[in-house]
Amino acid sequence: MSKSRKRFVLGGIALIAGVAAVVLWSRTSKARSQEPAGGAEVASVTRRDIGYVVKATGIVKPRVGAEVRVGSRTSGVVRRLLVRIGDQVEKGQLLAEVDDRELDAQREVARAQVASARAALRFADADLERRRELAASALISRSDLEVAERAFAMAQAQAHQSDASLAAAATQLGYSRIVAPIRGVVSSVATQEGETVAASFAAPTFLTLLDLTRLEVWAYVDETDIGRIKVGQAAHFTVDTYPDHEFEGRVSAIYPQAEIRDNVVDYIAVVTFEVSADLVLRPEMTAAMRIALEAHPNVLAVPVRAVRRENGHSTVVMSGPAGGAAPEHRPITTGSRDGTYIEVLDGLKEGEQVIVGDTAVKSEA
Repeated sequence: MSKSRKRFVLGGIALIAGVAAVVLWSRTSKARSQEPAGGAEVASVTRRDIGYVVKATGIVKPRVGAEVRVGSRTSGVVRRLLVRIGDQVEKGQLLAEVDDRELDAQREVARAQVASARAALRFADADLERRRELAASALISRSDLEVAERAFAMAQAQAHQSDASLAAAATQLGYSRIVAPIRGVVSSVATQEGETVAASFAAPTFLTLLDLTRLEVWAYVDETDIGRIKVGQAAHFTVDTYPDHEFEGRVSAIYPQAEIRDNVVDYIAVVTFEVSADLVLRPEMTAAMRIALEAHPNVLAVPVRAVRRENGHSTVVMSGPAGGAAPEHRPITTGSRDGTYIEVLDGLKEGEQVIVGDTAVKSEA
């Protein structure tokens, strides 16, 4: 082969290789022009519930009247203590007894006084009747009748007083039996059998009862959010011991006094809920609270990070097929939003895909 022919063949090979390189670069450039920059993802337009919520940390607390400190209104030695911590008790159940021998003796003295007073009343009544008959026959003076009437009135008052003393003695005797004022579980015991309790100035606490079926959550809401919290709003919360279960409740009260902790101003929103028989909550458990301000169920939505502002309008970048035309920037109309998703009122259909994240795309070279 001559030198000129060799040059011709080598030139042709070089030309073909150059054309192939140009075609490959062009296709690669077009494909790259559709790839979202910055490691963005693709998301589908789906239907979901959109709602703005206020998040807060809460503490499980007993409702008013659900925690009762049970004490004794009489002094004496604790003769029997019938419950222990953790026992379930019913309302009216006997919990403890104080030595009642002295109180029982006082009641018997009161009973004797009642019998004496009633006997004196019967005598005064009979004497008054006789004197009235004598006065009617003018056999005694008017002053003698008045003396009898006064004696009857005093005997009657004495009888009433003795009846009251007997009732008071019986009441004091009843205080020696400590009964449960509510249904609940014994959460603490402050005294033991054989100890002497003194109720001279304040009723000593025997034990504390807690009704675990009447609980509420104190949600500590930041001062920037408390203005949007209203009584009646729905709330949901979880606790660490049941992380997969969400409890439902409603805001029942908002305390006006602020709670300042670590220089942070919070306000307490009380959330009441129905206690589950299977999932037992206890006071002082920490709750992760979400209070719903508004809700829009089953609406078209896309991730918030998929929406951008262009010339004062909301737009999304559609995810086109590989090798196709450049991604489409489509204007949309948005509605409500929460922390993750935003409602799409117009411009998208269910199932379409949009680019999430950095919606800028690489331009063709």
